[in-house]
Amino acid sequence: MRIDAHQHFWKLSRGDYNWLTKDIGILYKDYLPEDLLEDLKQHQIDKTILVQAADTIEETYYMFELMEKYDFIAGVVGWLDFESEGFREQLKQMMQIDGFVGVRPMIQDIEDDYWVLRDKVVKNIKVLHEEKIPLDILIFPKHLKIVNQLLKEIPNLKCVINHLAKPQIKDKQFEIWSKEISTIAGYSNVYCKISGVITEADHQFWSVEECRKYIEHIIDEFSEDRIMFGSDWPVCLQAGSYSDVYYTVDTVIQDSLNEYGRKKFYGKNAVEFYNRIRGGLK
Repeated sequence: MRIDAHQHFWKLSRGDYNWLTKDIGILYKDYLPEDLLEDLKQHQIDKTILVQAADTIEETYYMFELMEKYDFIAGVVGWLDFESEGFREQLKQMMQIDGFVGVRPMIQDIEDDYWVLRDKVVKNIKVLHEEKIPLDILIFPKHLKIVNQLLKEIPNLKCVINHLAKPQIKDKQFEIWSKEISTIAGYSNVYCKISGVITEADHQFWSVEECRKYIEHIIDEFSEDRIMFGSDWPVCLQAGSYSDVYYTVDTVIQDSLNEYGRKKFYGKNAVEFYNRIRGGLK
C-alpha cells in the first residue's frame, strides 16, 4: 500500500481560504480529487492523507464529504480551535468519523510565535494526546525551539513535522535548522514528512542535488521508521509538478534506503502513525 501522506483539495467559492488570493498565482483556482487522479496513477500511489488548508471546522467537514466520495482518500487531518472551551467535545465528534486521523493547527500563520505554549493550547494538546490522536505540526525553522519546549512538557506526544519545518533552501539555510530539527528528532514519537521540499527552494532554478542534503539529514536523524512521503500537492505546483516532487524525493530515497525502508517511507509509516486510517489499512 503506497500512500501520499500529505496533499490538499480546496474550492475557492467556499470562502474559508483566507491565504488564497489572486496574487498567489497558480494556486488561485479550485483543486479537486479528479485533478489528482492521473498523478496518483502514474506514480502508483494507492491512497492519500488529505490535510486541512483552512482554519475552520467547516472545511474539515467538507474534507470528510470528499473522503466519503473518493476511496483513495484514506484519512483526513482536520482543524480544531485549540483555544476553544469546546475542544474536547468537538474532538469527540470528529472521532466518530471513520477516517479522521489527526489535527493540524496552522502554527506558521499565527502571529504569536509562542502560541503553541499558551496554557489553554497546551491543555488541549494534552487532550489530543490522551485520546491518541496525532498532531501535524506546520511550522517554520524559527518555531523548532518552541516546539522543543512543548515536547519537554509532553515528551510522549505523537506528532509529525510537516515539510521538514520549511528550511529556507533557496537561501541555503542549513546549519541552524539541521541542529534544531535533530533535537526534535530525539523524541521517539516525533515523525517527519519529507514534503514541500522543492517549494522551499528557488521556484525557477531548484535542483535535486540542492535538495538532497536536507532530505538526507532528515533520513539520518529520524531513521527509516519515522519518515513519510508527502507531495504537498497542489502547493508544490508553485515550483514543479507532482512528478517533479516524486522524482526529487525518490532519487534520494533510492540512494538512501533498502527495499524495506522504501516500503516504510511510502506507506507503512503513515499507516502506523495515522492509526485511524479508513478501512484499517495495514
